[in-house]
Amino acid sequence: MPTMADVARTAGVSVATVSHVLNGTRPVLPHTRQAVLDAVDELGYTPNTLARSLVTSRTRSIGLAVSAISNPYFTEILQGVEAGALEHGYSLLIADPHDDPEHERKVVQLLHERRVDGMIVAPSANPRELVAYLTRHEVPTVFLDRVVEGAGSVEGRPGDADPPSGGPRRFDQVCAESTRPMADLVTHLAGLGHRRIGLVAGLPGLSTTAERIAGYRQGLTAAGLPHDPQLIVHGDSESAGAEVATAALLALPTPPTALVTANNTMTIGTLRTLRERGLSVPDDLALCCFDDFAWADLFAPRLTAIAQPSREIGTQAVRLLLDRLATPDRPTRTLRLPCAFVHRTSCGCAETGEYGRPAPRSQSSQSKGTVS
Repeated sequence: MPTMADVARTAGVSVATVSHVLNGTRPVLPHTRQAVLDAVDELGYTPNTLARSLVTSRTRSIGLAVSAISNPYFTEILQGVEAGALEHGYSLLIADPHDDPEHERKVVQLLHERRVDGMIVAPSANPRELVAYLTRHEVPTVFLDRVVEGAGSVEGRPGDADPPSGGPRRFDQVCAESTRPMADLVTHLAGLGHRRIGLVAGLPGLSTTAERIAGYRQGLTAAGLPHDPQLIVHGDSESAGAEVATAALLALPTPPTALVTANNTMTIGTLRTLRERGLSVPDDLALCCFDDFAWADLFAPRLTAIAQPSREIGTQAVRLLLDRLATPDRPTRTLRLPCAFVHRTSCGCAETGEYGRPAPRSQSSQSKGTVS
């Protein structure tokens, strides 16, 4: 089996240079780097990961903790994380916290005990113990999809650095825009003549739930419509919960004429309840949803939706984590990526052949999102 010394001899460089190329511990001239990589390929050299971790205290592994991995949205995030990790020579250890704060802390502790170099976590609705554990053990961590208030840099102050030693630890975060895209769905339905628009919201306590409720209310205000608290129900981010929540909206003395669902699994639950009641979309009830998914275009009618850049969220989370590992004292960043308004027919619009268009605010956003 070829050794690092064999690679160094073939490439005509020192063993230390080979180590720097393979471990990314020091910049190496491009032609030297390429010579080392060519020698690795020629000899079929495989690094001894265990031995390297004992020397460097790095395992080149990332812990990923996301709930509902079976959800297509999180599956695409996982694909983005995996692609970003593999591109930089990192492996993944994956755990499902089940959106349960106690289980969340346990699985994060287990990942930490596996000596991962850093973590990427979609935090639960009550991440207090999670944040406390990560802070106490100084684990480099990126929060994705759901942001934790006070965990990142202060909004509107992109130059803020991490607080002094002894202060609360802050974390890098990456998510999609939620408020403005949700407002766009509501104003779109209002523009079609709807005056009672119901919202099937997610699990209380999640930042995505709060932001989408805020966007819903902004949309009503922009359309000059009153806020009726009865038109907001919580489906708890699950299909079964959305079935119950949709039934509650339909049971109102004056039920809504249009619905907005706040994630893809709740869209399925809402559609199931509407079918059981014999209601047709959009003839009896218009429907728009937050989250696009692969088969949304196959429904009859085709679902008008907000498409999140889920795979990009995953790859950007890896980028933020690797930046943190390379420069532990760098300022924290909260990265928000633009969504797209996918205009189909479940909202009641005629078939146009237009697959999708950026949500209004997102048209001016950069491809890498906005940093706060």
